Amino acid sequence: MSDMNKEAVLKAVKDLNVKFIRLWFTDILGVLKSFAISPAELELAMDEGMGFDGSSIQGFARIDESDMVAMPDPKTFTLLPWRPQEGGVARMFADVLNPDLTPYVGDPRYVLKRQLEKAAKLGYKMYVGPELEYFYFKDSCGTETLDSGGYFDLTPLDVASDLRRDTILALEKMGIAVEYSHHEVAPSQHEIDLRYTDALTMADNAMTYRLTVKEIAMKHGVYASFMPKPIFGQNGSGMHTHQSLFKGSKNAFFDGSDEYNLSSEGKAYIAGLLKHAPEMCSILAQWVNSYKRLVPGYEAPVYVAWARRNRSALVRVPMYKPGKEKATRCELRCPDPACNPYLSFAVMLASGLKGIQEGYELPDPVEEDIFEMNAAELADHGITALPATLGEAIEVTAGSELIRETLGDHVFEKFIENKHKEWDAFRLAVTDFELNRYLPIL
Repeated sequence: MSDMNKEAVLKAVKDLNVKFIRLWFTDILGVLKSFAISPAELELAMDEGMGFDGSSIQGFARIDESDMVAMPDPKTFTLLPWRPQEGGVARMFADVLNPDLTPYVGDPRYVLKRQLEKAAKLGYKMYVGPELEYFYFKDSCGTETLDSGGYFDLTPLDVASDLRRDTILALEKMGIAVEYSHHEVAPSQHEIDLRYTDALTMADNAMTYRLTVKEIAMKHGVYASFMPKPIFGQNGSGMHTHQSLFKGSKNAFFDGSDEYNLSSEGKAYIAGLLKHAPEMCSILAQWVNSYKRLVPGYEAPVYVAWARRNRSALVRVPMYKPGKEKATRCELRCPDPACNPYLSFAVMLASGLKGIQEGYELPDPVEEDIFEMNAAELADHGITALPATLGEAIEVTAGSELIRETLGDHVFEKFIENKHKEWDAFRLAVTDFELNRYLPIL
């Protein structure tokens, strides 16, 4: 419903007998927040915004400066298909503003908007297509799976088949285009890929997708999880993010005369992703558990290199097909689906633009299996690794001027503070691993 404006929203609410309108926004960790208003308040809300207390929202204001305003974006209006259709519920994403209606610097949506404006001044528009993987479990108390299928398996009809179908139908009812879906590598692991679109729309769509997957699972009496690595010994869930820049209708990454069909801008953008990957790693993989996924041996990229066919590299450039110039793109493979998509897309774009603006040189692709290389071979290729833990990642991020500039001082400092606390809590915890390993022998 990207063509919706204030008048169209008011008419739709009346014609469809909508009784509640939920305003959605996101905290700095990517957790969806919401409150509902009645149709009687809607016109005023779209003119002046709706006030709320931001002091309890992660990364928002202190209690002495907690007044916030949620300004609904009419272009994001849609009905929620899992709610009753008679006297239904609609939603709009909201931009978080200060009481004087200026943008609030702690709003992740504003962080992305600010970076997209920077790209626009350079003539670019960012398009992204994330692949969000997730698991279905019997409930939220454990990891009992629903099937034993593998990659692209066509499993016998079971609850997971209906879950994926119903989820896709719900997404399409909300105007979110789905490209395809399939069973993933691990038991009960699935993937639904959203069709490539502009970065802001996709960040909104990713937030909607995660909630929709969970809501439909709940209706079927099961639990859906975007935890990056819930099952030991199995592949974790990633959010491989395909991305490109356009100048008008032209893909700025494509150059048919280049051996890789990449323009100088495309190469510099990828070089920017590679150079700044360690700095943005804590944004793209922001949880302690994220680094249980980012280990060699489970198809998750941990080595900073790029390739075309090689899926062990951090960045992959899918092979060019004649006549498909607009599909030229790169795929960053380290993000996981529990990240904040607004902040993640913002730091990806910032890194790529930095590469373009400063003319970063792209090294040669590495088509050998990097996971099979020893330390000497990695050094010969100039391949380094991403941070191995959240603790390492957050220290690299804390020293990054690029990430600070991209997120803004407020979000940057709140994010670093939150992640230091999470890492300290993990370090102090006594785990089952330690008890099982050490208690019987020490």
